[in-house]
Amino acid sequence: MKMGIVGAGKIGRALARHLTRSGHEVIVSNSRGPDSLKPLVAELGPKSKAGTAAEAAAAPVVFLTVNWAQLPGALSGLPAWNGRIAVDTTNPYVTDESGLRLLDLGKRTSSEVVAEMVPGARLVKAFNTLFDVVLAADPREAGGRRVVFLSGDDAKAKGEVSTVIEQLGFAAIDVGGLVDGGKLQQPGRPLAGLNLVRLP
Repeated sequence: MKMGIVGAGKIGRALARHLTRSGHEVIVSNSRGPDSLKPLVAELGPKSKAGTAAEAAAAPVVFLTVNWAQLPGALSGLPAWNGRIAVDTTNPYVTDESGLRLLDLGKRTSSEVVAEMVPGARLVKAFNTLFDVVLAADPREAGGRRVVFLSGDDAKAKGEVSTVIEQLGFAAIDVGGLVDGGKLQQPGRPLAGLNLVRLP
């Protein structure tokens, strides 16, 4: 399957490596343009391609891996989503003069905010509860598979993302809808930062 990645930071690169190793075709993009991604694409091999954010977002499944503050700019001007799957891996952290801090979104989950930025997409929240070094590591550990939680309101989209998660070697656990499940995945909530391994 062809996948797009909008953002080529630590999370985006980790996912790109897992996806290409699993045989998926990947279009990677960032804010600096395709030329800046030539070293990464050379490392990833023939299953990868550097592109613009619009090219990456045209894939059937698109991973959103940019920093929270960059989301509005990265997601503006993209082609209409028309039911394509957007996988939200973000957390609402921003950096200012006081350092890294978590934004107060009131009663909304971060994915509810992201959903407004990708109208027409089938949004699934996933890959946001693991630290980047853990996500980048081999998902098979101690005789089991590292757990990735996901939530969303579209059952078919969640099923497709669950399949991808399993193909990468992780164990997918569906925690419900985008609001209730998404709350569990938020920073400071029960599932945030958990590094669990599902045994056979």
